[in-house]
Amino acid sequence: MLYQTTVLNKVECSGIGLHTGIPCNLTIRPSVPDSGIVFIRKDLPQNVRIKAHIENVVDATLATTLGIDGVKVSTVEHLMAAFAGLGIDNAEIEMNAAEVPIMDGSAEPFNALLKRAGIQLQDKVKKFVIIKRPVTVTEEDRQATLLPSNDFKISYTIDFKHPLISNQYYLIQISNGNFEREICRARTFGFLSDYEMLKARGFARGGSLENAVVIDESKVINEGGLRFTDEFVRHKILDSIGDLWLLGAQVIGHFIGYKSGHTLNHKLIHKLLAHKDWWELLEFSNEEELRKLQIMPPTHEFLS
Repeated sequence: MLYQTTVLNKVECSGIGLHTGIPCNLTIRPSVPDSGIVFIRKDLPQNVRIKAHIENVVDATLATTLGIDGVKVSTVEHLMAAFAGLGIDNAEIEMNAAEVPIMDGSAEPFNALLKRAGIQLQDKVKKFVIIKRPVTVTEEDRQATLLPSNDFKISYTIDFKHPLISNQYYLIQISNGNFEREICRARTFGFLSDYEMLKARGFARGGSLENAVVIDESKVINEGGLRFTDEFVRHKILDSIGDLWLLGAQVIGHFIGYKSGHTLNHKLIHKLLAHKDWWELLEFSNEEELRKLQIMPPTHEFLS
């Protein structure tokens, strides 16, 4: 809970990109303390390294894309959510393409991959971003907020003009492995009526019923239906957890999303960082220090 972690062993997976449709082999390796999550484009001569940090976000159109000097890695949010869900601070991710594999459209395959790798405690303490004052960003009827709290929780509301989805709300305090039980299996989703339009714009070229929940005018067309009755809002929480991990430290605060998305989430983080009196970066060497401040960080199930 208080010390940084990395993966214990190298693990690999492969799949296609949701938007590019291009195959990608991905390898996750252990990394040293304070290095963060770093993506490495192994398909390029210079093996460009891109740290997963909010300052390196270059696009948020339907996915979170990181980039440095014109080199990009896209659709990182589900993998980042899996790192966050297990509290993994440091790792290197080697890729031979520009887009992270979409797998089944959720974070579950990455969660399972990281558990198979094992989690190694390191000799440096974690960093925590403590929210001290409310911060909000708004665009039209969408809103993203961070409030002071003594733990890390997320509440989210979606509202679609579709009879199957409509208005959904979910609140979760991230702790004791509940990311795995309640959030990581929730898949990305889209509307069948939008599919051809998205393809024409260069998106969803790898999309299928194998990696997304697809909805027609009245129903889910995937065989087997939904994994949760409110899978849609749970997936939005998954995305937000991945976006918040781009701070490079565990947030202690309450994130509230109303019809938010990657763009608004990123703007919220930038606004927070621009006001240094609204937050504090703290480290704790023992649990007594946590108790004095009444702070309850997420707890995780370590495998090694």
